Amino acid sequence: MIDIKHQIDSAVNAARGEIVSYIQSLVQSPSLANDEGSVQKLISEKLETLGLAPEKVPVYFDDLKNHPAFCDDGYSPDSRYNVVGHWKNDGGDKSIILNGHVDVVPTGPLELWDESPWSGSVNNNRIYGRGSCDMKAGLASGIFAVQILQCIGFEPTGNVMIQSVVGEESGGCGTLTNIVKGYTADATIILEPTSLKVCPTQSGALTFRLKVQGKATHAAMRWDGVSAIEKFHLIHQSILKFEKERHQSFDIKYYEFKDRVAPINIGTIKGGEWHSTVPESVVVEGRLGVFPGESAQDARDAFETHLQTISETDDWLKENLPIVEWFEGQFESGKTDINHPLIQSLSDCYHQTTGDAPIIEGVTYGSDLRLFTNHAHIPAVLFGPGDVRLAHAANEYVEIDEVITTVKIIANMIVAWCGSSHE
Repeated sequence: MIDIKHQIDSAVNAARGEIVSYIQSLVQSPSLANDEGSVQKLISEKLETLGLAPEKVPVYFDDLKNHPAFCDDGYSPDSRYNVVGHWKNDGGDKSIILNGHVDVVPTGPLELWDESPWSGSVNNNRIYGRGSCDMKAGLASGIFAVQILQCIGFEPTGNVMIQSVVGEESGGCGTLTNIVKGYTADATIILEPTSLKVCPTQSGALTFRLKVQGKATHAAMRWDGVSAIEKFHLIHQSILKFEKERHQSFDIKYYEFKDRVAPINIGTIKGGEWHSTVPESVVVEGRLGVFPGESAQDARDAFETHLQTISETDDWLKENLPIVEWFEGQFESGKTDINHPLIQSLSDCYHQTTGDAPIIEGVTYGSDLRLFTNHAHIPAVLFGPGDVRLAHAANEYVEIDEVITTVKIIANMIVAWCGSSHE
């Protein structure tokens, strides 16, 4: 019997330079939200060379706006598109989707970067640049897993689908489009940066805007006014306590830190109009974490109830209740059962490739996993190269060795999951 695992290992090692070069080309093609066309062209061209008949799938908000998972991210409602490639063999074995997003977050101040954010440079066995970790290296790993299998003469008896999607960072319109249009399979691996941990569970994240009213007056007479900043400080302190109480009330498995599963963060704050005026308003925007197994609506209700309760303890706030608005990204939580064959098979392939037992862990961020599990009813798992803590940071990078290991694991996973017609 031919040792496919050994062939995969040798072929991936031989292709290391090509894999690195391709990831560099993806990083060097900037793909901020609403401007992903150039990198999608590169993806499409690559899938074409592999005979995967890539499709250009337009993302139209009109097709999505009535879906319960739709988030209007404020970008173009009709000019973006996904790329979907197919390695088809309708032999009846299980099928799989390899999913990754090409949109990246803004670079932040350029002076914080050692080189251009779009350099794609290689140093110390790492590929640098915005999107290298999150998640162009992961998507490339899935594509090269297919290429490697083709090179050694393997053909699956089940279907493999490559999905290169847009809009993940701002709400998931790309993956949701694929789901609405009927692209489906028996399982999905989303090649997000997980440091090669097998992650079948994700927390949710709900974006909110909070408006707090005060009463303006001259700063010299501040006792006659009401500072909206001071009132928000009271609310903020209560939110920190509320976050801790929520974690104590949920029993969550497979998270490294039990007190960091569903964080609440205040990301922006704007208050006051003039340094010598008591501020009459504060507007803050933030992120409310959603626990696995908790619905987005239950999380919203809990947050709003808390704000009502804390406001009733203050004479001003109970007469001038803070206003909550929910906008943009509304990421539900999502999970795949730890005992599902997808998780077991991926874990086995990890062990066979590395010799180690995988770490199974939930993630605290929102992702497209919840769209597959909650709305397409497809089991899904997050798994890929890169440390998510680097994902939105200056000098973002991905370890090349992790990429190579990912290609090997995903190639072995295709063999294990989709069946083999290898000669």
